[in-house]
Amino acid sequence: MALTSIQRRTLLKFIKQLEPVRGRHTELVSVYIPAGYDLNKIIQHLAQEQGTASNIKDATTRKNVVDSLERMIQHLRLFKMTPPHGLAVFSGNVALREGQQDIEVYSIEPPDPLNFRLYRCDKTFVLDTLKEISEKKETYGLVVMDKREGNIALLKGKKIIPLVTTNSVVPGKTRAGGQSAHRFEQLREGAAKEFYNKLAEYVKEQFLPMTELRGILVGGPGHTKNEWLDGNFITDLIKRKIIAVKDVGYTGDFGLQELVDRCQDVLANEEISKEKVIMQKFFDALAKTPTKVAYGEIQVRKALDAGVVETLLLSETIDDNIVEELSEKAEQFGTSVEVISTETREGVQLRDMGRFAAILRYETH
Repeated sequence: MALTSIQRRTLLKFIKQLEPVRGRHTELVSVYIPAGYDLNKIIQHLAQEQGTASNIKDATTRKNVVDSLERMIQHLRLFKMTPPHGLAVFSGNVALREGQQDIEVYSIEPPDPLNFRLYRCDKTFVLDTLKEISEKKETYGLVVMDKREGNIALLKGKKIIPLVTTNSVVPGKTRAGGQSAHRFEQLREGAAKEFYNKLAEYVKEQFLPMTELRGILVGGPGHTKNEWLDGNFITDLIKRKIIAVKDVGYTGDFGLQELVDRCQDVLANEEISKEKVIMQKFFDALAKTPTKVAYGEIQVRKALDAGVVETLLLSETIDDNIVEELSEKAEQFGTSVEVISTETREGVQLRDMGRFAAILRYETH
């Protein structure tokens, strides 16, 4: 499932806080606890690691590791059970000066469930998994094809997930002996239509049930893809989901990757387009029914406290702590929250009109 703008921003803030921390030796502790795992077993493991750490020769490193593990154990005892998505916990000496000790512990429940367990002591905190989760995870369908082969895949974040590969029985351009040119061309056309229909059916089976699909990208060498798209092979529902058609040199894995590379402009514009739609909804309401919107920090806070905000719109230029505070309040009233970039004209307008805006559930006077 794609992260909301608030989930992503909260996670990125957490990563940004921990990323600069450096240990003098391998003394920073990172622990990932998978969803559903017994917290008591983790605590027992950390207590055993304390015993092992007592054998570290360097006295300063030994003390930092033992104390970091102790702080982490104390922190984990505050939880009655592992949170639904698991838990990532980090502990270590964050003092900037050599010889000083300032042991801190940090934890976060990721927006996506953790499915592995990790314990590591290192000079830096292990943040790769959280960074991966923080990446955009919108889902797009991919189709690459020529007259010989069709490949269907998903693009989730940066990962390409193959779904279906199908091959055609379209004969090559060289005729077998005794065949007339006309008869041979009929065979080729018939086999091509059969292949186009088969590929269209696979695309429909794979993509129509996917409610989270943001769009379909189509590519391939030559004119084959255009014959397929322009012919009566794919349904209107699928056609409406196609957001880009690109020339690529290959099919197969190379073709899928090339298609994604050539569609980076389209994918970037898709995210911006989502922001433009929600901001346009706000500006339309402002023009037609101004009593159904609020803007400016004071008015928006007042509407939020009253529980009348349907969608809270916050400029990305607002301080993280304020975004966090208002997001927590919004959650109490079932209010959706969108953090709006300044990459669009609408986003700049939001920034210039006070950075805080809201679409209300009903008109207020």
